[in-house]
Amino acid sequence: MMLRTTTRAGARGLVLTAALAGSLSLAACGASNESGNNAAASGSSSAPQLTGDLVGAGSSAQQAAMQAWQAGFNSAQPGVKFSYDPVGSGGGRDQFLAGGTDFAGSDSALTDDELAKAKDRCGSAGVFELPNYISAIAVVYHLDGVDELNLTPATIAGIFNGSITTWNDPKIAADNPDAKLPGTAITPVHRADKSGTTENFTDYLSKAAGDVWTAGKVGEWPISGGEAANGTSGVIASVSGGQGTIGYADESQAGDLGIAKVKVGDTFVKPSPQGAAAVVANSDRVQGRGDNDLAIDVNRTTTSADEYPVVLVSYHIGCVEYDDKAKADAVQAFESYVISEDGQKAAADAAGSSPITADARKAAQTVVDAISPAA
Repeated sequence: MMLRTTTRAGARGLVLTAALAGSLSLAACGASNESGNNAAASGSSSAPQLTGDLVGAGSSAQQAAMQAWQAGFNSAQPGVKFSYDPVGSGGGRDQFLAGGTDFAGSDSALTDDELAKAKDRCGSAGVFELPNYISAIAVVYHLDGVDELNLTPATIAGIFNGSITTWNDPKIAADNPDAKLPGTAITPVHRADKSGTTENFTDYLSKAAGDVWTAGKVGEWPISGGEAANGTSGVIASVSGGQGTIGYADESQAGDLGIAKVKVGDTFVKPSPQGAAAVVANSDRVQGRGDNDLAIDVNRTTTSADEYPVVLVSYHIGCVEYDDKAKADAVQAFESYVISEDGQKAAADAAGSSPITADARKAAQTVVDAISPAA
């Protein structure tokens, strides 16, 4: 079934879930096939052997998935040297739009202004935006003696806008009647870098608690105060190293930190790959974009207890046409592997992601097949 931009049912093929984590510095990886040949991408000995360099940068939340894709891809195509710099989604998009990389990993789709810049980068054929996994964003905390925590959207917004400053605040206590909440000061930790995780988190706050969070959807943290940290790993380290700290990060990187349950409808829901997948399955594609752009408008205000709305949808962003044939072949081969059953299984095994559906793969493969050398 092909995806449509006009109905929720159309977006249901885009269930690509993941909760990704880890750290890496990638080098020496291979590309795979040509023209969407998934067998070649997944390691068939008959794969056409490619050469050259393939350079990406962006999302730090994609690190574990990228590491898994690197390993599988390298087994098929050692001739293409692959590198990925996890500088953050904003940095990755900036580098790609400036021509410094071949593709970007981003936890948010391009903005309208960035789409305009992409015309200069990619020409009339435009860009592709492929959602390659969905990651639940966990509200993580470190507070001795509090093993379980329930938070409403408005309370989360109040904590991160600085209006709720102690852990025994009545707003927190109201939803945690059995917890022994101390009067410890709250230290909210946010991303210091331009971040797709921040953009998705603030999108959730603005839609689910817009009367409290008035700063809107932003990729760079808009409020002074609290503590700033670079990258997903930096947020986790800062929350772990403090007391009374709270932050937002990819759920799979939470480690031993506490993870809050978020109120969805009348129920407090903990993040999970299944809940993240479910909310995206009931979300629409962004309207008004090209055929090769599969950006998703996440339904942040769901009331279903089976859905977890604090999620990021992570993308690979690149040109539909490249000036160099070897580059076009490498990008096409890599993306074909990423969306293939083997590629999705590799990411699932390494990072706890949920493989994309057959419908999602069909829609994504149509986009991947369009990647080609410029005429």
